[in-house]
Amino acid sequence: MNNPHTQSVVNRLSHASLAAQFSEQMTIAVIPIAAVVAFNATAQQTAALQAVNTLPFLLLSLPAGVIADRMRRKHLMVVTELLRAAALFVLFALFSRHALTLVTLGALGFAIATGTVVFSVAAPSLVAALVDTSGLLAANRRLEIARSIAYTAGPSVGGMLAGWGSGVFAFLAAFTLSLVSAGFMARLPREARRAPSGRHVAQELADGLRFIGGNPWLRPIVATAFVFNTSWFLLLSVFAWYAIHRLAFSASEVGFALGVYGFGMIAGAFLYPGLAKRLAFGRQILLGPSCAAIAAVLMACSTLVHAKASASPVFAAFFLFGFGPIVWTISTTSLRQIVTPGHLIARVSSVIMMATAGARPLGALLGAWLSTRFGIGSCLVGVLIGFGAQLAIIVFSQPVRLRSITTLNEAPATAAA
Repeated sequence: MNNPHTQSVVNRLSHASLAAQFSEQMTIAVIPIAAVVAFNATAQQTAALQAVNTLPFLLLSLPAGVIADRMRRKHLMVVTELLRAAALFVLFALFSRHALTLVTLGALGFAIATGTVVFSVAAPSLVAALVDTSGLLAANRRLEIARSIAYTAGPSVGGMLAGWGSGVFAFLAAFTLSLVSAGFMARLPREARRAPSGRHVAQELADGLRFIGGNPWLRPIVATAFVFNTSWFLLLSVFAWYAIHRLAFSASEVGFALGVYGFGMIAGAFLYPGLAKRLAFGRQILLGPSCAAIAAVLMACSTLVHAKASASPVFAAFFLFGFGPIVWTISTTSLRQIVTPGHLIARVSSVIMMATAGARPLGALLGAWLSTRFGIGSCLVGVLIGFGAQLAIIVFSQPVRLRSITTLNEAPATAAA
């Protein structure tokens, strides 16, 4: 990171990430709130809406990885961000004219999430291509700090704007931020033309799957993240309805709770250097699932206290959901970039995104089914079981035994062997 050119690239990427993630988090927070407030949606409808809005992570992650390994990533990221901005503008226009329906809201949410998928798949391979191994942790930390700020301020601002005009101004702000992100990405250096591989798309997709399946470092990471994300989006799919109708939260308080989650992410990102000095690398990985399991217990406890006293365990839970997992994200992203050959990073990232972020619609659909069949309380029980399971998976895995990431400099060859 001592190279001024590299620093400039990371700065522009972090600024683009901040704007894009801020836009995304505002939209994610406002859509279910708007559905409950403006359309009087039920818990089942908000869960189904979350499922549709997260479906691109399941359907498009693998194709996005192949495309990112074949095309110039800068151009790909700019084009998809502009398409996301267009979808946000249509959402704003329809909402302001009172012409929006729940079906249209879901369709536009699907289009908006598509841009997030492409950005998330292409960015790690771009960072790995520009930053040497010794600087990966610092570069990833910069990007995660930007993401953490967005996760903190985005839902809070979205929640406040949702209480003012039912969210129409939040969609306009998200549109503007998406354009800003595209502008920062357009200023990234021009990439060299990627030579065509000459291989069939199915073969390239199989490369990423085969590499993860045979890698002892990434296999348990993916399994843990899959269960984590399923449980997380099971919670998010019903949280807005649960908080408003059971805990008597206002729309602004729902946004603030999600903002506390982002504040936990910021705290974890800024404290990461100190934690890295005191904790072995494997313990850094373990911190995320451990915090999430404790947070699930706190969230379940909100059902046992009076509505007026429920804010404390809910806010504490969201802080822990942000704090530990951001340490997990920084450490496991760096681990992935070190053990994966450079030409495979986008495809491996896309497989990981499909298995992890693709769990989002599965969690949301599970929330819709549980709340319909057994009631809202069953969703919190499911959350508790899921976060306990993801902790059990990682506790008995090989990555938690790592003392230092520097011992993995030759890991691609070792893992392949």
